[in-house]
Amino acid sequence: MDNISSGAAVTIIVVAHNSARYRARQMAALAAQTIQIWRLIYVDNSSRPIERPSQSELMEGAVLIQNEENLGFAAANNRAAETVRTEFIAFLNPDAFPEPDWLEQLLAGARRHPNAAAFASLQLMDAADDKFDGAGDVMHASGLYYRALHGKTANGVALSEGGVFSACAAAALYRTQWFHKLGGFDEDFFCYGEDVDLGFRLRLAGGATILIPAARVQHVGGGASEFADYYGARNRVWVFLKNMPLALLIALSLPFISSNLILIAAHGRNGRRRTQWSGFRDGCKSAHAMIAKRNAIHRNRAISTLKLAAMLTWSPQALVNCRGKILDR
Repeated sequence: MDNISSGAAVTIIVVAHNSARYRARQMAALAAQTIQIWRLIYVDNSSRPIERPSQSELMEGAVLIQNEENLGFAAANNRAAETVRTEFIAFLNPDAFPEPDWLEQLLAGARRHPNAAAFASLQLMDAADDKFDGAGDVMHASGLYYRALHGKTANGVALSEGGVFSACAAAALYRTQWFHKLGGFDEDFFCYGEDVDLGFRLRLAGGATILIPAARVQHVGGGASEFADYYGARNRVWVFLKNMPLALLIALSLPFISSNLILIAAHGRNGRRRTQWSGFRDGCKSAHAMIAKRNAIHRNRAISTLKLAAMLTWSPQALVNCRGKILDR
C-alpha cells in the first residue's frame, strides 16, 4: 500500500544515525500497523556510508532525506517537519519498534482528548520487555527530569490514561499545528532534552500532554556515553533557565545547582565526571542565549506560576529514586 496519500492523517518522522541494524525490523513494525493513514519521512543524519539507507529498504512511497552533515536530532526532525501538512506528526526513534496498533491507539487517544497538544507512548525495554522504559517524562522541581517508571517491572501493572509533564520523542504524537506554532524542537540543543524542552514550552503555552498506555513500543535506547553525558548535562541547564517561571527559577536555583553537582559527583567511579562537569559548565556559560529565548516564551505564557508549579514533582524521595534514570537518560 502506498502510505503517502492525500488522505494521510499522520506523518511519521524517523531520524537515523548509524542505525542500519534496526531498519528492517522497524519497517516491518510500521508495515504491520492496523491503520495505514500515514506517510513516512526517513532522515539519515550523515551515517557512515555502509549504514546509509536505500529507498528499497523503506516503506513503499516513503520520503528519504539524506543529510551529508549530522544536524542533530532536533534540527533533522525540524527540517523534515517543515513540509508536514497532516494533522499530526509522530516522531519515532530508529530503535523504537511499535506494536501493530500503536498508531491506532495514539489517534484514538487524540480523539478522546481533542484539546491536548501531544501524546506519549508507553515504552518498554527492548532487552527486557517486562520492564518499563518510560511512561512519559517527569519534571522534578529541582530541574532534573527523567522518564517515569524507567526500569520498573511492567508485569501486572495497569496504567491509567492521563496527563504527564512531557512526551519522550522516541515515540510520540504531536498535533502539527502546535508543533509549528512553537517552532518545533530547539535546534541549539542538538540532541537530548529537546523533547522535554518542547513539552515544557507546550505547558507554558497552555497545551497538555497525555500518556496513552495502550500505544506501546519496544525501545532499545542509546545507553551511557560521553556524548550523552555532555549534552544531557548542558541541556538540563538550558531547559531550567529557558522555561522555569522567574519566581520558581529564583526559588529553585540552589536545589538545581546542588542536584546537578551531586549528579556529576555520582559519575566519579566510572570516569564520566569530567564530561558531565564540562556540559554543566558550558550550559551555565551560555546562559545568556537561553535568557533571550525565555523572554519570548514567558511574554506569551498562558498559565500561572502556581499552575505550572503544580505540574512539577516536588517529592525529595522521588528525586532519590530516579537517580539512575537521570544517569542513563
